[in-house]
Amino acid sequence: MAKRGLCIDVLTAAQGRISEVFDAFPKIYLSFSGGKDSSVMLHLVATEARKRGVKFAVLIVDLEAQYKLTIEHIDEMLNEYSDVIELYWVALPIALRNAVSVYEPKWLCWDPDSKSSWVREPDSRSIIDEDYFPFFKRGMEFEEFVPEFGKWYSNNMPCACFVGIRTDESLNRYRTISNKKKETFKNHCWTTKLYKSFVYNAYPLYDWKTTDIWTYVGKFKKSYNRLYDLMNRAGLSIHQQRICQPYGDDQRKGLWLYHVIEPETWSRVVARVAGVNSGSEFVKLSGNGSGQVKISKPDGHTWQSFCEVILASLPDHMSEHYKNKIHTFLGWYARKGFPNGIPDEADPKEEAAKKAPSWRRIAKMLLKNDYWAKGLSFTQTKHGFHYEQYMKRKKKERDECKKKNSLTGF
Repeated sequence: MAKRGLCIDVLTAAQGRISEVFDAFPKIYLSFSGGKDSSVMLHLVATEARKRGVKFAVLIVDLEAQYKLTIEHIDEMLNEYSDVIELYWVALPIALRNAVSVYEPKWLCWDPDSKSSWVREPDSRSIIDEDYFPFFKRGMEFEEFVPEFGKWYSNNMPCACFVGIRTDESLNRYRTISNKKKETFKNHCWTTKLYKSFVYNAYPLYDWKTTDIWTYVGKFKKSYNRLYDLMNRAGLSIHQQRICQPYGDDQRKGLWLYHVIEPETWSRVVARVAGVNSGSEFVKLSGNGSGQVKISKPDGHTWQSFCEVILASLPDHMSEHYKNKIHTFLGWYARKGFPNGIPDEADPKEEAAKKAPSWRRIAKMLLKNDYWAKGLSFTQTKHGFHYEQYMKRKKKERDECKKKNSLTGF
């Protein structure tokens, strides 16, 4: 979808979108993380709510391992707009990705069994009762919880959820907006209807740039997370600054910031899950230790045999997980012009652009501990029961291929 100008500034456009949502939906909530985008969105939505004399809900999914400055900013924003906010501050045991360990690929924030090692105590306003939401199950994924909350909050009424994503942040976010197959509200590309629900996600800031965010904050003297000031002093550009749970596949690159910005938080972050200290060091490097940039295979090995060595070294559950991904990858390319198998390596530029299959590409995915195999063009698989069924189905497929001596029976 080609971009086209609207002949108005992004602030006026966002205000119009927010106003339209308030006109159309009887139930409205906002997903708030304490980051720069969701903070600007909260300022704008709260301003509109005050004009109308109405309230809206704010959902905060507290991931436990967060900067003290972020929690202070959240508290500041909630106090500033307490007259129009219905608060749902969730501090429940939700499963999150741990990309710094192959032995503990997930961790449970607010795990009652690990209370002594929590990074911090939950806020006094938090929902900590696991029976509060009828849909909640201990260990459910973040990506499961959020849409289920929307369905619950909507109570079978038309409902809108404001989400602070912008298309210039990533290709996936651009696709969220440009997707022509999704169901939308009044054909607005900045909305997406959640599957089998009455809830629409609304992205009023989708066309803002990072500079627009900070221009708004500075021009109108709005509250913001002071953590960004410290990130700036640490040398990060405004485009590199992110606030999210620290142990994820992309987020682990910023683990070192905890050490620099909040040493007291860093000590708790290190003790909380497996692999953090070593992960924060290795992710800075290139080579086999992190799977970054240039990797090498041992003497006497092909990339395929090196992959087999890596898989044999992993815990059984992780080895099975990656074998299923590789099986699917090989099967797809077998149908797309590689019936005799993929090459051991291809043009590095083609591999980096994900345009050419190779065993070297698979090796890099394994060395990076790329759990969802994004380096092989996969997206995140459904969790919980669906994931267990997926694993069983893929294992059966692999076993059948092995019996047939198929190249994909990896």
